[in-house]
Amino acid sequence: MRLPIVIGAFFALTAVMAGAFGAHGLRNLVSERSLEVFQTAVTYQMYHAIALVLAALLSGFGLSRRLLGLAAGFFLAGILLFSGSLYTLVLTDIRWVGPITPIGGLCFMIGWALLLSAGARRQVDKGRG
Repeated sequence: MRLPIVIGAFFALTAVMAGAFGAHGLRNLVSERSLEVFQTAVTYQMYHAIALVLAALLSGFGLSRRLLGLAAGFFLAGILLFSGSLYTLVLTDIRWVGPITPIGGLCFMIGWALLLSAGARRQVDKGRG
């Protein structure tokens, strides 16, 4: 489960960079609402970059690697679809990507549900042993 750590760290790094760009580079170029949307993308990217790292680290606690790997995949897809579509909306004003954002949000929810399932399954397995 090394790959989710590397990908998570990459997306955490780029979230910090995007946050700095939004705070300093975009302030006079886009509307206040667009800055809020950009910040939402940064925030969710960071949360889920950390979730990617968490999913990898939890594999060391005996949780299902399959479920954790699936969760990591959905977190990654969520970052790309949710945050990526919001960045695209703000930076390019291409509006057709707007409907992609909720799909990314759904990916985040599925990732967390899979992480929940991995944790719950571990508790059940532990109780039997």
